Amino acid sequence: MKKNEKAVWMWYPADFEIYHGMKQNFQREERGCGWPAYWKMSDWRKNVIFSKEFDLDDSSSFLVKATGVGYVQVNKQKYPFETEIQCKSGKNDIKICVGNMEGLPAVFIDGEQIYSDDSWMVSDYETPKRAGTNALYTQPEQNPNQVYYKIETVKPTEKRIVNNGVLLDFGKMVNGCVKLDTGEKVITICYGESEREALDIEWCYYKEENAKGKVCARKRAFRFLFLPNCSDDMGCVVENERFPIQVRASFDSNDEVMNGIWKTSGDTLSMCSELFFTDGAKRDRWIWSGDAYQSYFINQYYYFDPEISKRTILALRGNEEISQHLNTIVDYSVLWVISIYQYYMMTGDKEFLKEIYSKVLRMMEFLEGQLDEHGFLIGREGDWIFIDWSEDMDKQGALAAEQMLLYQCYKTVKICGITVEGKDNGYDRRAEQLKQAIMEYFWNEEKGAFIDSFSSGRCHVTRHANIFAVLFGIADQYQTEKIINNVLLNSEITAIKTPYFQFYELNALAQLGFVDKVIEKIRTYWGGMLKEGAVTFWEEYIPDQDEKEKYAMYGDPYGKSLCHAWGAAPVYLMGRYMAGVYPLLPGYEEFAISPYLEPFGEVRFQIPVCNGSVWIEKRNDRITIKTDRKGGNLIWQGRKLELIPGQEITVEVKNS
Repeated sequence: MKKNEKAVWMWYPADFEIYHGMKQNFQREERGCGWPAYWKMSDWRKNVIFSKEFDLDDSSSFLVKATGVGYVQVNKQKYPFETEIQCKSGKNDIKICVGNMEGLPAVFIDGEQIYSDDSWMVSDYETPKRAGTNALYTQPEQNPNQVYYKIETVKPTEKRIVNNGVLLDFGKMVNGCVKLDTGEKVITICYGESEREALDIEWCYYKEENAKGKVCARKRAFRFLFLPNCSDDMGCVVENERFPIQVRASFDSNDEVMNGIWKTSGDTLSMCSELFFTDGAKRDRWIWSGDAYQSYFINQYYYFDPEISKRTILALRGNEEISQHLNTIVDYSVLWVISIYQYYMMTGDKEFLKEIYSKVLRMMEFLEGQLDEHGFLIGREGDWIFIDWSEDMDKQGALAAEQMLLYQCYKTVKICGITVEGKDNGYDRRAEQLKQAIMEYFWNEEKGAFIDSFSSGRCHVTRHANIFAVLFGIADQYQTEKIINNVLLNSEITAIKTPYFQFYELNALAQLGFVDKVIEKIRTYWGGMLKEGAVTFWEEYIPDQDEKEKYAMYGDPYGKSLCHAWGAAPVYLMGRYMAGVYPLLPGYEEFAISPYLEPFGEVRFQIPVCNGSVWIEKRNDRITIKTDRKGGNLIWQGRKLELIPGQEITVEVKNS
């Protein structure tokens, strides 16, 4: 039977993401111990039934392949899987039952007229829905229970004899299986993101002990290997695995530091982009909502791959019911909701909003069950109020930064309601009520800033709530001016130490017009990591730490991730505020290009947009802009110039 090119694998919607999300969250290991994620995870359905009715003009045959046990039923007659089934002309009621105790129950139906796609209904014997599919799984020989990677064999770029062993440097972060042949010798393989970690036989995070013969170690991420008590590398190579995602963006300039930062940011994101966005390549390898939230923005300016964002959103949320915050973190549940707005603006995908809307509303019910008498979101016992790694923040009682996030959450649900239901769902009113309460309890006129908490009476100010107040439009013009002077440009306010919150702070500064300061911060902060020898960007960076301190975190000498997704923020910041490309309407039906390229003598950007790209080049005091889709507008010196697809616009500029 010739394969129908329209046929795809199908399953119960979101079960693919739930199943693989759980597998991903079981991947972590630490010094010989497996470490499954420590939060409640949704389970996928073990038995489902697919159904569709066909009215055929002529007889037609089909064949069903399945991952699991079960049968095909045509007009109440049962048939086994992988048997060619003949249907007569007229009405044919087809049902396919499949169960799988160990994996995802899925089916592939191949036939000229009868084939699998998302028009089929599927039920877990309780709730029928349209079948879930994925563009990655379109071949009958594939198995939706497996993830398929591109594999390249990587050899070390440098070998050194040190400490009575062989140190191998692969020159970049790799993520795969180490292969070598020890013969009869029993050896230990020590892994490290840094040279220091690999050489630390006792404390290195990953270690393969008692390796003998032809070794193929489990998949791990690292840059360095150390083989103690060895004099050669025994043919060591790495089968490096990369998930197939196309990079659609590019950047090149006369500034080599910025070129390096862009490249290293892309390498960092790539290492943390598999079937889902994960937090770090080496340590957790888990799906964290706060980390993923920033990856969605970076994706928009690097891959523009809606599918990885959608898969991650679905995996994080799981099933309809919810009784625990995502990753146990209150703000990560809120960020999950806000991420729906980012996805919609990026893609204009109304169908996904319809698919996810009931889970958004159920999440809102869960969040609103934790409001205090002022309407503020507070934690329960066992909840983690994170916001950022900050020892300076006053976290007693309701936290201002949390309420700022909740405000944006309400605004997001309002947009979802209008898009899906076509009417006001009441969340705009709730947002305004919350905003009034925020002003009453958290704005401190004497400080000229929002305080962290009113419960403690300390009236303590950190950057975090004030950054959110600017980003989400909570602060008015008067308050914004106060925040600029009293917080954002005030060196006495404790500085942000993590790339995680640098993302938000630099975003706020750029929105306020301080793009020069943003560029300088990117150059010094991320450039500082490059000076430290980074080949990917770190979870945390504190300049001037000594060799021992700079790799330590969480009380662990090598606990800091040196390849962390949120470290890739410069790709977003450069694309959004230097190239100046951003959507004005969902799916880039209308979008703006407002470049800020003064610091560069020469520079070239290619930035992806929905169903197209934007090209920007500065040379000889001229900027040339082109796009291949409609809806683009160049914002330049107070003017708005419509971009015609395929036609260049050139404007004059002088460097300051």
